[in-house]
Amino acid sequence: MEKEKGGKNGRYPELAAALKAVRAYFGFAALFSAAINLLLIVPTIYMLQVYDRVLASSSLSTLGMLTLLMVFLMVAMGGFEWVRSTIMVAASNRLESYLRRRVADATFKRALLTGGTISSAQPLNDLAQLRQYLTGSGLFAFFDAPWAPVYIGVMFLFHFWFGIGALIAVFVMLGIAYWTEKATNGRMQAANQLNGAVINNVTNNLRNAEVIAAMGMENNIHARHQVAADEVMGLQSEASQQASLISSISKTFRIVTQSAMLGLGALLSLEQEITPGMMIAGTLLLSRALAPIDQMVAAWRGFSVARAQYARLGELLERIPPESETMPLPAPEGRLTAEQLVVIPPGATAPVLKGISLALQPGEALGVVGPSASGKSSLARALLGIWPARNGTVRLDGADISSWNRQELGPYLGYLPQDIELFDGTIAENICRFGQPDGEWVVEAARLAGVHDLILHLPQGYDTVIGASGGLLSGGQRQRIGLARAVYGRPRLVVLDEPNSNLDDQGERELVEGVRRLKAARITLVVISHRTMVLHSMDQMLVLKDGMQVHYGPKDQVLGKLMAVNPLSRTSAG
Repeated sequence: MEKEKGGKNGRYPELAAALKAVRAYFGFAALFSAAINLLLIVPTIYMLQVYDRVLASSSLSTLGMLTLLMVFLMVAMGGFEWVRSTIMVAASNRLESYLRRRVADATFKRALLTGGTISSAQPLNDLAQLRQYLTGSGLFAFFDAPWAPVYIGVMFLFHFWFGIGALIAVFVMLGIAYWTEKATNGRMQAANQLNGAVINNVTNNLRNAEVIAAMGMENNIHARHQVAADEVMGLQSEASQQASLISSISKTFRIVTQSAMLGLGALLSLEQEITPGMMIAGTLLLSRALAPIDQMVAAWRGFSVARAQYARLGELLERIPPESETMPLPAPEGRLTAEQLVVIPPGATAPVLKGISLALQPGEALGVVGPSASGKSSLARALLGIWPARNGTVRLDGADISSWNRQELGPYLGYLPQDIELFDGTIAENICRFGQPDGEWVVEAARLAGVHDLILHLPQGYDTVIGASGGLLSGGQRQRIGLARAVYGRPRLVVLDEPNSNLDDQGERELVEGVRRLKAARITLVVISHRTMVLHSMDQMLVLKDGMQVHYGPKDQVLGKLMAVNPLSRTSAG
């Protein structure tokens, strides 16, 4: 399949390589298609022999032998069709296995690079749907259509005008197929793109179902969804109606042509130019020549959808290339530096961080404060390498954090975002990041987060199953479990974004004690907070305003500067 716009040489290299990896399957499918199409001539030959030999000779033995041979070859053809289908199922499965991890990684990275604004799993659905298309009957029409010249050639052997009539019919059918492409492809492409946006919007709405229900927004949201959904439905209906009209014309033309060919055969037979058997056989051969083309016209919508899915996957993989192999680095100790860091959020044009510099030694804790929209959460993402630096660098143990392999670095990092996201599974699985759970480390992380006793009082303790929203857990409990996940395995760098926003006084005291234990374990900490209790446990302080570094240095020195100008509470963050 060709890329419609852009791309090197008009192709999608990764998808082309994936198809190349399974080309042997397509070769075998084409080989079996050849056998199937050759065997499809058998009923025509059988019919010809019955009319011209058996009826003329009244030989029952000849009829019996011809019938047995025909049945045997038709059974063989049925077996070949089953094998061909099995080959394409195997090819489609291998193709999806070849691409699944790469597509999943690209989908995940796209969500990161767009700041979560594009978080749809549509690429994975596209891959699954493309796999299903490869096993459908619509694809087999493309294997069978090239055999139309063989059938037409046999018709020329019967009579010149038989062959000419078949050629005209085939060219008309090909013209109808081209008409189908031109008439429906544009609408289907537009409908598919808009439908993807609608699905993404519905997903976001479902994620905020509680807010929608609480404030009576359901009717407004539903009305907005209806407008987009009606537009999708309109485009799809127009394309479907056009395709149905053309398919009806194609089917009608095929039936009329076959009947006309029978009439032509009768005329030639009456003039003693062909036998009655050839008259019937020619009609059957024309039917075989036109059938795959007619099937292509009928299945064109599925082909258009598959082509759009192929294009979307190709564009995604081109836009987000695979990570290059990097040399493994030794386990970090936790030395963190930022040098004139400038960060622009994904999809934005203006920087949210402008020239931030800091340096932390293993076991040191940095407190970050500032008013709302000062860039605190953006700094957290940049320090973890989630958002790339536009200028400057973030270094962990002297190495640019973007040069680390994320899978190797991940266990040495801990992150607690403002919006706590837990996952479907047990509490123990959530804490151990869905790796192989180590009971001692899980309990240690829970103790560091001050949530061990709380977990023990749950119905199944650490084996309590929770959903993505946390289920039976309160906001503070979810936050503590998120904190336990962040410190699981004693990472070397932990970034906590408002870790006490949902905690009561007792919870905050436990958080302060947890921070002290983490520092004692020589874990480097960055804590974003506007509540003073946890800030007193910091070694350094950074004050941000409008993305710029206002104050940075030892905690007592920065607090003194702040208190000389304003009470600390006025630097509170949103």
